Amino acid sequence: MYNQGLFRDWVPKLVQLLLILIFTIVIVPVNGVYVGNVSYMVGSTGIQTEYFVWANYAGVIGMGAAMPIILRMKFRFKIRDKVTFIFILIGILSYVNGTTDRPYLMVANSLIIGYLKMIILLEFIIPIMMMIAPEGNRGKFYSVFYPFSIITSQIAGYVLTMLAYNHNWEYVHMVAAAICLGLALIAWIFMHDKYFGFKMPLHYIDWISILIFVAMFMFGAYVLAFGKQQDWIHSPSIVNATIASFVSLIVLVIRQYTLKRPYLSFKIFRRNNVIHGLIMLLFTGMFLATGSIQSIFTVGISGYDPVVNASLNLLMIPGIVAAGVYMAYWFRQGRGLKMFIFLGFAAMLAYSMIMYFSMTFEFNFERWILPMFLKGFGMGALFIAVWYYTLDKLDMNQMMAGAGLVLVWRTFFSVDIFSALFSWLQYQFQIESIGNLAIYMDGNSISYNQVMGNMKAIQLNAILAANKRLLGYVCIAGVGVLMYILAYHFGVDRHHTFRLMKLTVDKRKHNTHMRRRKQLQQIEDAAGAVI
Repeated sequence: MYNQGLFRDWVPKLVQLLLILIFTIVIVPVNGVYVGNVSYMVGSTGIQTEYFVWANYAGVIGMGAAMPIILRMKFRFKIRDKVTFIFILIGILSYVNGTTDRPYLMVANSLIIGYLKMIILLEFIIPIMMMIAPEGNRGKFYSVFYPFSIITSQIAGYVLTMLAYNHNWEYVHMVAAAICLGLALIAWIFMHDKYFGFKMPLHYIDWISILIFVAMFMFGAYVLAFGKQQDWIHSPSIVNATIASFVSLIVLVIRQYTLKRPYLSFKIFRRNNVIHGLIMLLFTGMFLATGSIQSIFTVGISGYDPVVNASLNLLMIPGIVAAGVYMAYWFRQGRGLKMFIFLGFAAMLAYSMIMYFSMTFEFNFERWILPMFLKGFGMGALFIAVWYYTLDKLDMNQMMAGAGLVLVWRTFFSVDIFSALFSWLQYQFQIESIGNLAIYMDGNSISYNQVMGNMKAIQLNAILAANKRLLGYVCIAGVGVLMYILAYHFGVDRHHTFRLMKLTVDKRKHNTHMRRRKQLQQIEDAAGAVI
């Protein structure tokens, strides 16, 4: 027998809704490595920061690898067996990540956790979509789900960082493992043991393509994570990983065009909205990557600890909520996406401009409220609107076949390539700033001891100057992004207004002609009656 629900028949509707919310709140932020705890992990294990950054990238790559086969996995297994097994496996992997000191094991576990997380997340996204938008309105669904998921991630990040601060980073993984095992027990008790639909075979899945997909992005993630530390092209490891990533891409593309049932579909990339959507996602990643500049300022200049630094993300919540509410109203009015996307990029540009003028030692915590509100609004607006436009007018098969690449592009590539670039540029600008300051240090008037005594102040001023210069370039690029948004037509016919005016004029001429013919006919009829 088949059952399109999630739970047993005896479970009340309100309890079902509560369980869906609990499962979703837990599965959205779960990961192999939590960014807010990286400093604690580095200090405790002595492992380089780049390994944990690589592991964080691996989680996103795992999610993207699961997207093309996610529906096949849904129809193949019983909901209770699948959810229970995945939660148990995630709990075990979280426990391993909390007890191991081997970085490559953490990276592999994070990749698997991301893969499993995406498979199980769909099980709860579908009923949530049916509750929010039963008519299938994706815009209405995105306006609620994306703010919910972003806010959940921000709150969870703050809570987990606070747990690591009060206890240790291993404690966070133990808590995550315990929660996952508890949810596995709840799933076994309350979820039904029937198939969702017809039983779909798994032998059609091309596992080799999945491995090539993972290898391609993992090599690229290694380059972005370790590029600065190994001095980019001067490192044989970086060069070899870059070559391996490009070779994997070529092999993946060739294999998809030779398979009867390809793992990925590149046909969607012929669509105009998909191409321009990827460009706008790249621009979104540029603005989100300024978070690395923000972290340098808050930790290096303001001296915030990880908990206070994580609490800054909570200031984005009002902006995220405002973006969701305004977007829901926007979709209800049936307006186009152009001006809403423009507002999103304008908010991100305003955030960057405020940060540009705020690179001072006197910037206190209260001044973060406005820029973080703007950043939250911009993030929420662009995640909703750009994602909606990118996947617009695609059927389910096309969407699932190409959404994996788009997901990795949006969450991993577009953000992290700019993060790596900004990190390298900030270091270069910092060295240049110190050189510029050294010009004004006259050895005859300033002694060596005076210079060494003020070395910290010199270093902090160099950091501020480098951050300000980098944010200036981002602001200039942001103006270009706004011009691009204004120039792009977003699928609307540019000659629509002219054609409408022409059609109106032709219609008036036609009505005048018909009225005159009618009057002439009446005159002829009257004349005939007289005769």
